[in-house]
Amino acid sequence: MQSFGLRQTRDAFTVDTGGGLVFTVRRQAPDGSGKGVGNIVSLVYRGVEYQDSQKGSQINSGYSGLYDDQSSVTVDAAQVDDDHIKVTVRAGALTQYYLAHRGKAAIVMATVFSKEPKLGLVRFIARLRRDVLPEGPPCSDLNGTNRTVEAHDVFGLPDGETRSKHYSNIRLQDWRYFGAKGSYGAVWMVRDGQEGGSGGPFYRSLLDQGTVQDQELTYIVNYGEVQTEPFRTNIPASYALVFTDGAAPAPLDTTWLERMAISGWVGPEDRGGVIGAGLNGMDSGYPYTIGFANAAAQYWTNSQGGSGRFESLSMLPGTYRITVYKGELAVAEREVTVKRGGITRLDAIPIVNDPARTPAIWRIGHWDGMPTGLLNADKVTIMHPSDRRMAPWQIAEFTIGRSADATFPAYQWADVNSPIRIHFRLSPHELSAMTLRVGITIAYAGGRPAVSVNKWAAPNQPPSVQPSSRSLTVGSYRGNNTIFSFPIPISALQAGDNVIDLSVISGKKGSGFLSAGISYDAIDLVATPAH
Repeated sequence: MQSFGLRQTRDAFTVDTGGGLVFTVRRQAPDGSGKGVGNIVSLVYRGVEYQDSQKGSQINSGYSGLYDDQSSVTVDAAQVDDDHIKVTVRAGALTQYYLAHRGKAAIVMATVFSKEPKLGLVRFIARLRRDVLPEGPPCSDLNGTNRTVEAHDVFGLPDGETRSKHYSNIRLQDWRYFGAKGSYGAVWMVRDGQEGGSGGPFYRSLLDQGTVQDQELTYIVNYGEVQTEPFRTNIPASYALVFTDGAAPAPLDTTWLERMAISGWVGPEDRGGVIGAGLNGMDSGYPYTIGFANAAAQYWTNSQGGSGRFESLSMLPGTYRITVYKGELAVAEREVTVKRGGITRLDAIPIVNDPARTPAIWRIGHWDGMPTGLLNADKVTIMHPSDRRMAPWQIAEFTIGRSADATFPAYQWADVNSPIRIHFRLSPHELSAMTLRVGITIAYAGGRPAVSVNKWAAPNQPPSVQPSSRSLTVGSYRGNNTIFSFPIPISALQAGDNVIDLSVISGKKGSGFLSAGISYDAIDLVATPAH
C-alpha cells in the first residue's frame, strides 16, 4: 500500500495513514480462538517495523477474557469518509477504536466501557521493539537489573540503584505526551483530557517499562494502584500513538472524532463550562489548581497568578464538586452546576482551609499537600526507598531552630525510622496548652502518627482513609491528605528543652519498607484555640 487506504485479509485489517505509518490489526486468530484478536500486530513507520512481532499492542493483556463472562472478540473496519478510517474492536462491555486521519502518522484511539474489566484497570500497552527505540525513561529501564527488590515489579542493578515501571510516573497535570526515541525516529503517547479517568490532576501511574526486548508505552485509562476515588465508566477516553522523526508531537486534535460515531461521544454543542472570577486569600508562593469532579467526569485547570481567575470549558453537564488546591492541598470547596451549551460564572472563591494561616510556634515543611523540601522528597517518585542514592532514612534527632527541613525524613516507617525525635525550646511566657498538627499525604498499611511529649503520651488516633495498595515504595506519595491534631496539655510542657517522639503505629504487621508508613506534608506546633 502506497497511500491512504484500508485493506483486509481473512486474518487482519491493514491501514495506511498516508503519513508514513501503516498499521495492522488482527481480526481472526490462526487457530480460530479469540487469542490476539483486536491486537495491533504491526506498526511500520517509514519502512521500519516498530511492533514486537512476538507480542501485540492491546488493552491490558488482550481483548479476549477482559471479563469473566467474555471470550469472543469482534473486529470491524471501514473507511468513514475520504480522510478517515475506523477500526472497531468489541470485547464484552468494552469497545476500542483505532482511527486514522489522512496524512497523519498517528493512531488516534478511543476506549469506552460500561463495566470495569476483571483486573480492575484499563490500560493500553504499546509493545514496541527496544532495538529501534532504545531511549526511554531511565528510571523504568529494567535492562541490566539482576535482582528483585520488591514483589514482581521492582528490580535492582548491581550498583544498588533500583528500577521499576512505577518510577516512570508523572502527575497527570504535568504531561501531555511521553515516549521513546531511536535512530529511526520517536514514538509518543499523547493524551486528551482524561475526563473519564479517576484520581484527579495529581494522580500518578506508570507510563513506560523498558525491557531487554521492548519499550512498553502505557496509557492508563484508569488504574487501581493508589487510587483515591471510584472508577468512571461510559466516557470515551481518547489518546493517540504518534510517530515522528524525533520531534515532540503536536497537541492532539480530536475535533473530528465527533463524526466517527464513537459510542458515548459528546460533542461541543452538548457541553458547557465554568469561569471563576478568582480566588481570595491566595499565597503568592504557590500554584493553585481548580479541580472539578462528580461520579461521571473529572476536570482541572490552573488559576491565573494574582487574581486566581480560572476557566474550565468543554465539560459534560452536571453538578460538580469544586476543590481548590494550594499545591496539592485542598484549601477550599464548593459546588457548581454546568449546563448544556452555557457558561456558569462564579464569584471569587474564598480560601478558608489553609492550615498555614494559623501562626505556628515552629513548623517543619510547608502546607502544600506534598513532602517537598523534606529529606529524599526529590527522589521518592523515581526510585525505591532502599536505592543507594537515597540519604539514610534514620536520623539521630531533629532540633527546631538548628536542623534544616531538608534533614527531616519525607517518609517514616514503623520498622525503618521510628521514632523520630524532635527537640524544641519554650520560654516561660510561651507555656500554654498547645496542639501538635501532623499532616500526612498518604499512609500505607494503616500507618498513622503517635506522639509523646516529654513524659506524656497522646492518645492514639484512628487511621485515615487511604488507598489499600502499595504506595511509598512504588513512586507515589499522593493519597488522601490528612491532618492529625494532638492537643497537648500545659502540664506536659516545660520551660527550656522539650522532646517529642514521633512514631508510626498500626494494627497491621509488616517489615522494612513494607511496614506501616506515612508520607509527611508538614508538622507544626500551634496554640490550642480557646473555647
